[in-house]
Amino acid sequence: SRAGSFMRTLFLGACLSAGVLARAARVASSAGVLARSARVPSSPRLFRSSACLSRMMSSNEMPSTEEGWMTVLSPDQFAVLRQKGTESPGFSEGRPGQLEYELKKDVGTKYPQEGAYECVGCGAPLYYARHKFASGCGWPAFYDGVPGAIKEVPDADGMRVEIVCSNCGGHLGHVFKGEGFPTPTNERHCVNGICLKYNPQAVQPEEVKQVPAALRPSDIPK
Repeated sequence: SRAGSFMRTLFLGACLSAGVLARAARVASSAGVLARSARVPSSPRLFRSSACLSRMMSSNEMPSTEEGWMTVLSPDQFAVLRQKGTESPGFSEGRPGQLEYELKKDVGTKYPQEGAYECVGCGAPLYYARHKFASGCGWPAFYDGVPGAIKEVPDADGMRVEIVCSNCGGHLGHVFKGEGFPTPTNERHCVNGICLKYNPQAVQPEEVKQVPAALRPSDIPK
């Protein structure tokens, strides 16, 4: 009946509202953990299987509010990409389900030579596989980004330069220049692993230079 259909609609709407509120509470709790310890507690798997095809969100598809992003990202991802949180050093490699942990398990190395790393929020390609190198800093490091994919934003205090996804504005980490790394750019994009997903099927230009994954200790700036 029409009355029964109306009641079912009200019930479904109430369930949806409750789910959004519960998700918001989880995000607030995660942000609190980040504020206290600069550490992300957990996150879903951040690795694309070879059977999964890449797709980048268009501006029309992306959420227009932070509440909308809560429905796209996990609480931990939201805390980093939308609230500028930071992983603890070694988090990406040491925790099951995280980017570098899954790379070592599924590919056998943290430095695959094919594919690309995409924004976990919108799917935009950010770094080619051969951009990644061993910096010894505790976070995934890249010497360059996909042309036009990374936006640099100086911090208000002028101490550091933030890097964000040009497509969705998600916080990635910071870029450091002139540290003396033996790479083509002498730059280090220090990126939170939780912001990235690896896509082994992504096409990488042949001219992207490979950096030895295992830099000698003397190669790493002190």
